[in-house]
Amino acid sequence: MKNSVKIISALLSALMLTACTAADKTPDTTEAVIPASTTEKAADTVISEEILPEGSVYADFINGRPENWECADGWTNGSMFNVTWRKDNVTFNNEKMQLIIDKDKTPADNIPYSGGEFRSSEFYGYGRYEVSMKAIKNDGVVTSFFTYTGPSDNNPWDEIDIEILGKDTTKVQFNYFTDSKGNHEYMHDLGFDSSEDFHTYAFEWYEDKIIWYVDGTEVYRADENIPVTESKIMMNAWCGKGVDGWLNAFDDANVPLTAEYKWIRYTPFEN
Repeated sequence: MKNSVKIISALLSALMLTACTAADKTPDTTEAVIPASTTEKAADTVISEEILPEGSVYADFINGRPENWECADGWTNGSMFNVTWRKDNVTFNNEKMQLIIDKDKTPADNIPYSGGEFRSSEFYGYGRYEVSMKAIKNDGVVTSFFTYTGPSDNNPWDEIDIEILGKDTTKVQFNYFTDSKGNHEYMHDLGFDSSEDFHTYAFEWYEDKIIWYVDGTEVYRADENIPVTESKIMMNAWCGKGVDGWLNAFDDANVPLTAEYKWIRYTPFEN
């Protein structure tokens, strides 16, 4: 486990420059102010003066782009991903981060669309992972928050997912991969439309189980073949191809499409 304290704090203005590359500043470091974990949606906006425990990470997008995070740029995952990741598709405006799906300005390799992906530069292990986000409502798209590592990191493919499918934003899909073995999908009825407002989604990753939460309430758990490899924290928005049975065919009539994020938080478990 990483033992360094990561504290992301205020920049000069709440309305930041819009491009991912425009906020490549190191913010001033002050005492962190973070939302408390809560069991109610309304408390998503409640601010606590709690200090981050050792080894924690908190990125509040009210302050623009945090340090030690990266925008994917100029490449594609291929396969079912019908986007090229572009840094211009990650923006920071109105005290939030936006991940954008759009028609690509410079399409290559027969990939007509661009998408946004934002990720940590460091790796994290067992602990609680939380995000405040608002999903895209549109056939053929995915809004996500997840942990991932794989061959590009010289690691096995381990992943833990929170994914909202734009074809039905009243549900959320949970999944995970351990050494490339997946097929653990579970669909949970939210009881609200995740495209209409911000909600807090989370999972706790233990050595022997994963527990998923929505607005602080446990909704699902898994306890077989759990991932073991420290991973990056990631968020992306993308449209699919060849997976119409899963996502429905992508409807590009309303591009650009935008997913929004307020903050993310990682808290390691005490040893």
